[in-house]
Amino acid sequence: MTSLLLFKEYLKSFYNKYSSGIQPAVKFLFALAMFAALNMNLGYMTQLTNPLVVVLLCLVSAVLPYGAVVFLGGCVMVAHVYAVSVEMAAIALVLILVVAILYFGFKPGDSFLMALTPLAFLARMPYAVPMLVGLGGGVASVIPVSCGIFLYYLLMYVKQNASALTSEATADLVQRYVQIIQSILFNQTMMVMIATCAVGIIVVYLIRRLSMDYAWAVAIVAGSVAELLVVFVGDFVFGVSVAPGELIVGLLLAAAIGAAYNFLIFSVDYTRTEHVQFEDDDYYYYVKAVPKMTVSTTQVKVQKISARKKSARERNAER
Repeated sequence: MTSLLLFKEYLKSFYNKYSSGIQPAVKFLFALAMFAALNMNLGYMTQLTNPLVVVLLCLVSAVLPYGAVVFLGGCVMVAHVYAVSVEMAAIALVLILVVAILYFGFKPGDSFLMALTPLAFLARMPYAVPMLVGLGGGVASVIPVSCGIFLYYLLMYVKQNASALTSEATADLVQRYVQIIQSILFNQTMMVMIATCAVGIIVVYLIRRLSMDYAWAVAIVAGSVAELLVVFVGDFVFGVSVAPGELIVGLLLAAAIGAAYNFLIFSVDYTRTEHVQFEDDDYYYYVKAVPKMTVSTTQVKVQKISARKKSARERNAER
């Protein structure tokens, strides 16, 4: 445990020292993952799959706020969809604008979650999103996470129906629009996943805010159980089946990620909890103080001492 605490203190000091360079690097890697995922799953506009274009977009993203980076990713997504179908591109553009209005109207923060959530789904780690958001965010973060889930299933719809969208179907234009919108907005799997992530975020957030001992650990376990129950309800009500092995592994991985986040952000020593009571003219205060687990890093300074060789006169004087 001591070595882990020392490693944590080293990471904190390293970030404080080089934060001005770490933040643009993180944005660059975030944008690289986002554009690479779009090119791998869509990639219909070949000009945007050029590595030089991707690197240029990532360099621009490194100096932009996360909201602008997500907007740039949305533009790239619409461009790929446009190469498949003009109708689908128009629908995708309208839906993305609606998502943006909903997001910036109710929760103008945590914009990176709108891109991070689809990346987590593509990496087969969807249950880690509500765990981390519940531990580090708030209830309002349900909105960007839900928007990110919607964008993921929009991307998957285009990927899975690219051939049908490209062909000139015999159905008229209005019928094509209605069919596309119904397929996207009334996707039962998407609704179940939005409900799963929303319930997970709310449960984890509410429990980790409690003053009881080991609240964060209890929140991780309770959040995992809540997500499991919502998936079971979705399977029972809507018939949305999830592979049991994938579900269990995903929940265990999410719990492990949550435990690592707990250690890095909220590692406290409940054995040294103190209860303090004081008052002023208007109130009585009952305070519970839980100290953080910290280890002071020792700085070792090595000083080289060279012994001077005595002369013959000094040796004779000592005799």
